Amino acid sequence: MRIKIILKELKKHMPFTLTGALTGILLMLFFKGSPHRRLENFFYVLHPLHVFLSALVTASMFKIHRKGAKLLLFLFVGYTGSIGIATISDSLIPFLGEALLKMPHRHLHIGFVEKWYVVNTVALLGIAVAYNRPQTKFPHAGHVFISTWASMFHILMAKSSGILLYEYVFIFVFLFLAVWLPCCVSDIVFPLFFVGGKDE
Repeated sequence: MRIKIILKELKKHMPFTLTGALTGILLMLFFKGSPHRRLENFFYVLHPLHVFLSALVTASMFKIHRKGAKLLLFLFVGYTGSIGIATISDSLIPFLGEALLKMPHRHLHIGFVEKWYVVNTVALLGIAVAYNRPQTKFPHAGHVFISTWASMFHILMAKSSGILLYEYVFIFVFLFLAVWLPCCVSDIVFPLFFVGGKDE
């Protein structure tokens, strides 16, 4: 049953995601106090990279488990699974954390709207790579770390200095949640949802 596969994958990725969240906190300590423009630039490098890897892995998972699927369905799964989930992971969940902490400069950055020409292009590129050469191993590892760092820069843009100890703990939890559930959903749950019949 796919529910068993999903629970197994969530459990397997938990330690790795905890490590990713820890690296996010360490990077936050290093970049705190940086100018807003620099933080925004980092976000808009990491977020499109996250979208590319997400599109690559999501579309690859679908292609591997649903051989002979129509091209339009393949594009739909790859695009919505990457753009939608990456937006939740990198922007919506971090923004929720920023709002709960009442950070002074919180702003919801929606990449496929603000930088549509970059984010949508890399999503299609990831789908194209998956169509010709599907792969799920290394891209998922990179996906987790890059997603964590993109989420971190989104939070840091809202408050780059004067972060209290309890806020770091709170941010760590949100970095973990921002990556663990959305990335596993994007890479595993979402593509398998559209796979008909038994798993191959």
